[in-house]
Amino acid sequence: MIELANVTHGYGDRPVLHDISLRLTERRIGLIGANGSGKSTLARLLNGLILPDSGQVLVDGLDTMKQGRAVRRKVGFVFPDAGTQIIMPTVAEDVTVGLRNRGLSKEEVAARVTDVLARYGLADHHDHAAHLLSGGQKQMLALAAVLVTEPEILVCDEPTTLLDRRNVRTVMETLRTLPQQVILLTHQLETLDDFDRVLVVGEGRVVFDGSPGNAIDHYIESIDAGAVPVGDQAGEPIRDL
Repeated sequence: MIELANVTHGYGDRPVLHDISLRLTERRIGLIGANGSGKSTLARLLNGLILPDSGQVLVDGLDTMKQGRAVRRKVGFVFPDAGTQIIMPTVAEDVTVGLRNRGLSKEEVAARVTDVLARYGLADHHDHAAHLLSGGQKQMLALAAVLVTEPEILVCDEPTTLLDRRNVRTVMETLRTLPQQVILLTHQLETLDDFDRVLVVGEGRVVFDGSPGNAIDHYIESIDAGAVPVGDQAGEPIRDL
C-alpha cells in the first residue's frame, strides 16, 4: 500500500503539488489530468524518483525519503518513451541489468531473463539489438526489464502514448493480467473503463477521486468548461512536470 500524507512539491519557486493525502490500495488505479497538472510529478513521488518538499510518502511503511532503495525494489516504474528506458545494446542485456546485485547466480539470472522474454513476446529477440525493435516491442521490453525484478507495484507513466492502436491493446492486456498493483497515467481514457479507481489531478491537487466513469465525466466536463489547456485536449506531446 502507498500512503501520501500532506505532500507538497515544487521546482524552484514554482509549486507543483499542494498538500496531497492519499491511500492507494486498489489493484488498478488510473491517474488522469491535463499536461502540467502535476500528475507525472505525483507518479514519480510514488517510488522515490522525486522526494516531497514536505509531507511523507510511505510504501508498505517504508519512507521514500529515508529508504529509497528499498522502495524502488517494491515499486517499478515505466516511462512514456521506452527508448529512453532501454540502456543496453541487446534485448537480453537490457533485461539483465535490473538483476545485478540481487544475489542471484548466473544460472538464475539467465533463467529469469529467458522466462520474462517468453512471457512478453520477446523470446525470439533474445540477442537482437534493442534499438532495432518496433515501438510496441520496445515498450514490452521496457515492461519486461522492470517486471523481471518482481516489484509488488508497477507505476506506468503514459506507456501507450507513442503506440498505435494494436500495440496499445497489447500493452493494456498485459497490464490487466499482472498480479502487481498497477497505477497508470494516461490520456487514453477508454483504457481505464475496467479500473477500480481513477484520480483526476488538476493544478497540483486531486480534484476528483472515484469510479472510472464518474472520474472521466468530471475530467471531460472540466475540458468542456475550459479548465484544461488546449494543448492537452489536442493531445500535443507536451511533457508535464
